[in-house]
Amino acid sequence: MTPEQKLADLGITLPSAAAPAANYVPTVTAGNLMHISGQIPFAEDGSLMKGRLGDTVDVAYGQAAARRCAVGLIAQMKTALGDLSRVKRVVKLGVFVASHPDFTYQPEVGNGASDLMVEVFGDAGRHARAAVGVAVLPRGVAVEVDAVVEVTGVEIA
Repeated sequence: MTPEQKLADLGITLPSAAAPAANYVPTVTAGNLMHISGQIPFAEDGSLMKGRLGDTVDVAYGQAAARRCAVGLIAQMKTALGDLSRVKRVVKLGVFVASHPDFTYQPEVGNGASDLMVEVFGDAGRHARAAVGVAVLPRGVAVEVDAVVEVTGVEIA
């Protein structure tokens, strides 16, 4: 089953890949590694998923926000590659969680993104990861996730 078929089975329709909000590009491919800029969580209705874990939102909300960040990452992959079957391996996710100083469940929040990568890419979705708490994230969102993925069919210019 292709990653696109797995997304359909999960009931996930990829949104348009988010445009950069500042002076950067969404993806950079170096060799066979694609670095994907941090994605923030847009709910299915297009609104931002805002909040601060351990203060205004709970772990379940954070996991849902991380999952939506992962959907954004996959949308960036699809836009850059055209075919998600070109993703050979999800190498690493970086999960940033807007956290109250006493909040220590960043790894559990990050599972929202990690679980989706495994659901869509199978064993190739298993990755290294960092999950860290931060004081604030862009636009007041609860979570931001970036990624490094190994890709196939890279054309060398």
